[in-house]
Amino acid sequence: MRTIAVANQKGGCGKTTIVINLGACLAREGQRILAIDLDPQGHCALGLAVPEEQIEQSVSDLLMAVHQSRPIELSRVTWQISSNFDLIPARFDLSKLEQGLAGVPNRETLLRRGLAAAEGKYDIVLIDTPPTVGLLTENGLNAANEVIVPVDTGYFSLQGLSKQLDTIKLLRAGNQHHLAVRILANLYDVRTKLGREILAELRKRHGDAMYTSFVNFNTKLKESTSLGQPITEYDPSSSGCRDFVRLARELMAMGAGPSAPLPASTSMPAELLAHADALAENASKLLATSQTLLGAGRTQPKQDRPATPIPHEETARKIEAVYGAHAVNDGVEFTLKAAGAYNVRLAGDFNDWQPERTILHPVSDGLFQVKLPLSRGRYRYRYVIDGQWRNDPHNGIVETNPFGELNSIVEVR
Repeated sequence: MRTIAVANQKGGCGKTTIVINLGACLAREGQRILAIDLDPQGHCALGLAVPEEQIEQSVSDLLMAVHQSRPIELSRVTWQISSNFDLIPARFDLSKLEQGLAGVPNRETLLRRGLAAAEGKYDIVLIDTPPTVGLLTENGLNAANEVIVPVDTGYFSLQGLSKQLDTIKLLRAGNQHHLAVRILANLYDVRTKLGREILAELRKRHGDAMYTSFVNFNTKLKESTSLGQPITEYDPSSSGCRDFVRLARELMAMGAGPSAPLPASTSMPAELLAHADALAENASKLLATSQTLLGAGRTQPKQDRPATPIPHEETARKIEAVYGAHAVNDGVEFTLKAAGAYNVRLAGDFNDWQPERTILHPVSDGLFQVKLPLSRGRYRYRYVIDGQWRNDPHNGIVETNPFGELNSIVEVR
């Protein structure tokens, strides 16, 4: 069972949005998912339309049951959100737990011990940790064997990255097991120069600690959370849903990292501390770089840098083989997954922007595809899904058209 904590000291609903939508997409891919809300604000329940007044048993009850060595059925604290997707919600009383457990030995391992009952029932556990450092964050990191640190591609969020990595380094109540730290670019806006530069710098400085997938800025994600629905239900054809499907598939393709037995310990493994040290140092360097990018006094043009290889190239190839525009021997193959769509067409420079000329053919459930014999050149294109025009959500190369929208770009060399 993979246990993944989503941690960000910036707080807010960003990490909760990731837990909700990543969990929903993983469940749709056939994974058995358990989401755990360790944030006393209870945003997971709110974002999944679980009424707080009807929550009789919550994550605090699970932790207290472990502390008091009394049995508790996991089903008593879980809510079924959808097929393969369950939630252990939080209530505001969770904020009093740390004070109530003051001085209790091994209190930072309560969640890990409580999750022993979930072994064999779930494939992946996602933990929404609070934005502050304390007992709940320690429990989340102790229970996890992987950590996702979401970073908004804006300057101020980089400070949160540096602090979060320092927190992982300084929390020494963990256990002697491998803890993989991965960074996820979040709320990326390809239209802004700063966003593009920060994403490039993140990839350059953090190397294979970065997910190749990233989450674009998309208003549908905010709308879905405010209405208590994961994006898979609210708008499965949105670019936000596509981003999370891609992230889910990348996470699955990576597989779980090797883990060792989990004996009790009072310090984190040396390999984690060294890794966190390196990441924190790089985050500080990135902050300095971003200050330069933002500074009004920058007058000299930026030197051209050689392209940085995208990390996890093997994983990226697996994902890109599913969606996007790909050059093949006799042209370009366009592949799009549009769950629930009836009609998908393609418009671009290659067909005089007349979508009725190029129809994508359904090849499986929600997957559409067409191959065009394009010669060398640069082509702009857009999809038309059930009459709605949109750019390719899996192609980061875009340009603004005269209508203020984005055209995707594919080059045939």
